[in-house]
Amino acid sequence: MNNWVQFTESPMPNLKQTLGFGTSRALFAAALLFCLGLAAAQTPPQAALCSACHGPQGNSQIPTIPSLAGQPKVFLENQLVLIREGMREIPAMKGIMDPIKDADISALAKYFAAQTPTVPPAPSDAKSFAQGQELARAALCGTCHFPNYSGQNQIPRLAAQQETYLRDTMLQYRDNPAPGRDTAMSAALYGLSNAQLKDLAHFFAHFK
Repeated sequence: MNNWVQFTESPMPNLKQTLGFGTSRALFAAALLFCLGLAAAQTPPQAALCSACHGPQGNSQIPTIPSLAGQPKVFLENQLVLIREGMREIPAMKGIMDPIKDADISALAKYFAAQTPTVPPAPSDAKSFAQGQELARAALCGTCHFPNYSGQNQIPRLAAQQETYLRDTMLQYRDNPAPGRDTAMSAALYGLSNAQLKDLAHFFAHFK
């Protein structure tokens, strides 16, 4: 690495004289490929398996499957451990997490937390979006999930999440809280109608 620093700090005329223009270009190309290789090496090998369902870089393309991109690292770590240990049951992931070690979970969480969420589309229902926004304000959702709904620590990101997934998850929190779920959410959603949960999901999914 020190040799690379010395190389880049050398005056360009001297490089051309001592190496030849074609040689310096070849070395630059090789260095660029090396850096790209380092970036690829930082991607956990299990990320490709996750992306098969959760989408490229964790941006889900399937309405019922959540996006992982931009989720808080601690939240992702907690959920992956809960799933692996059978404390949170997700049939589609049953057995997938069994061989994943703690270090691999941390690497996966760090990777997906660093990915950029896809920019959400404009709301298709302006009335539902506005009603969801008012519900989110009244329920103080921004207190725990942050005003931009990006989440923090063990609290998930809501902004740009899949709308159907959000609605289904909130229904489960309200009606049938499962092991591994935050019980505080059951209390927060208590008394809200199906239509109100749909409005909330629409607002969060399209929030920029």
